[in-house]
Amino acid sequence: MSGFNGEKKDDDDDEIAGGGFVHPFKGVDKAHVIQEARIFNDPNVEAQRCTALMTKLLYLLGKGENFTSKESTESIFFPMTKLFQSKDEKLRRLMYLVIKELKPDSDCVIIVTSTLTKDMNASNDLFRANAIRVLCTITDTAMLANIERYLKQAIVDKQPLVASAALVAGMKLMKTSPEVVRRWVNEINQAATDKSAQMVQYHALSLLYAIKKNDKLAVSKLVAQLSKTQLKSPLAQCLLIRYTVLVMAEGQQTERAYYEFLESCLRHRSEMVIFEAARAICQLPNVSQRELTPAITVLQLFLSSPKPTLRFAAVRALNRVAMAFPLTVTSCNLDLENMISDTNRSIATLAITTLLKTGSESSVDRLMKQIASFMSEIADEFKVMVVDAIRALCLKYPQKHRTLINFLSNVLREEGGFEFKKAITDTMLVLINEIPDAVEPGLLHLCEFIEDCEFTYLSTQILHVLGRKGPKTLQPGRYIRHIYNRIILENATVRAAAVTSLAKFGALVPSLRANIIVLLRRCVHDADDEVRDRSTFYGAVLASDSEPLLKKYIIDVNPMKLAGVEKALSEYREGADFSAPFNFARAVVAPLPASPSKGGGAKAGGVGGNSKTLQDLGG
Repeated sequence: MSGFNGEKKDDDDDEIAGGGFVHPFKGVDKAHVIQEARIFNDPNVEAQRCTALMTKLLYLLGKGENFTSKESTESIFFPMTKLFQSKDEKLRRLMYLVIKELKPDSDCVIIVTSTLTKDMNASNDLFRANAIRVLCTITDTAMLANIERYLKQAIVDKQPLVASAALVAGMKLMKTSPEVVRRWVNEINQAATDKSAQMVQYHALSLLYAIKKNDKLAVSKLVAQLSKTQLKSPLAQCLLIRYTVLVMAEGQQTERAYYEFLESCLRHRSEMVIFEAARAICQLPNVSQRELTPAITVLQLFLSSPKPTLRFAAVRALNRVAMAFPLTVTSCNLDLENMISDTNRSIATLAITTLLKTGSESSVDRLMKQIASFMSEIADEFKVMVVDAIRALCLKYPQKHRTLINFLSNVLREEGGFEFKKAITDTMLVLINEIPDAVEPGLLHLCEFIEDCEFTYLSTQILHVLGRKGPKTLQPGRYIRHIYNRIILENATVRAAAVTSLAKFGALVPSLRANIIVLLRRCVHDADDEVRDRSTFYGAVLASDSEPLLKKYIIDVNPMKLAGVEKALSEYREGADFSAPFNFARAVVAPLPASPSKGGGAKAGGVGGNSKTLQDLGG
């Protein structure tokens, strides 16, 4: 076979061995295309060759290839204008596309404007629609007046292709010439109420909203007018639902008519409109459980749909509702449990996270077993959703903390990105803070995690919590080995955080103080100056056995903002009075956060060390 030539193919060759497929644009470059553009000047135009050439040209433009003004006008644009004489539809469509992408200057636009205007009035609807799109893309505001009347006529044209092209062109012109488009309101209104073409109705409603969106009263009147009629286009009906929600959110109208319109859309023949209405009702501000009931009923029917898209959309909407109204979603629990075994893991994940928000305490163990069976098969984004749901469930049922923490620790050992690991760590830290019985098992699981943690930020955060919570446990000595291992095996930032954590144990647990001092003295020759300084300082404070010093420099340390410290140091230096020592009390004190979980998602590496450095500046 010719595909096997005994040579190894590069991955970028775009050639499939044995399949005989070669990338159609392989080896295409700008110089080759410009040289080949001479075929546009041939007396007998070959449509197939010209089509292939313009396809290559569009490929280069799509890649971001830059053509000089001379290359685009003299070598391509002017020869290509001769193709307007061709009646080949495919060739003409590609020519329109190339003109749009080339974006010719004003001098060239004048040359083709008359030809494109002529095409706008041609008998071929395809030529008319494409000519409208091109003209509105390349024409500036000054030349727009010459074709405005043609565009207004096209909006109410009987051919949907032409009318939609004119309406879409109006949306583009709203960015450059909004005052011109606003003069077309009568024609656009006529197109919006025309039930003969669904896409025209959708585009007309979009353009009407674009014209009136800065006038809240006009938008309100538009919604009130159209909500009393049945739009034929499902897409237009979905748009109208969204505009209705915007009007209700702005609070200008408190009439129940808007809610009744949304509720009536739940009985629409289109599934798309039904779901959009249900989702809109669920997102209404200050919505009551009674008003939610019809939407929940519709979403529950979608859960048993054979279409995966409908099932996914319905379970995602219910997942969001369950955050605020878990009891309302309880009626869907049986359907949600059947979805746990769905072949689409995204649907299964959303179903089980919804059940975690609405389920009872007796169902926790069973749900945890089902989650563990497919946790490794889903993306990190959905894993974070599961972890967030577990956190809420554990705070709701504290008696189940052991089961949930064991599950989180097992998941923590699996492969995953920073955001996923951070979500688990933050959840465990929240549980440690909120549930007293979860402190010791939670800390032990975190100690096991930092033994093989690749994220500096998470390691420093855990070491900080170990320093605060570990000394207050029944057996504080069990954590020392894990902390000291970080000094031996980790980078400088983590080593500095570990030194601070050891100092906390030495200050709060007198029975361990002598051993801690020995460990700190081993760090005074560390390669990093921050680690050396911390170990020397904390070792001296601990060796003093002075309770006021321990309390001031280790136990009750208030972190300070670096900006405040820098300002205070600058003022001290500018004062040139060094007879008195620098007073850190002049710096701005930043109080500790209420919960470790509220720390920002900083990049792994470097941030954690800074946070520990700030804690040592107090006093």
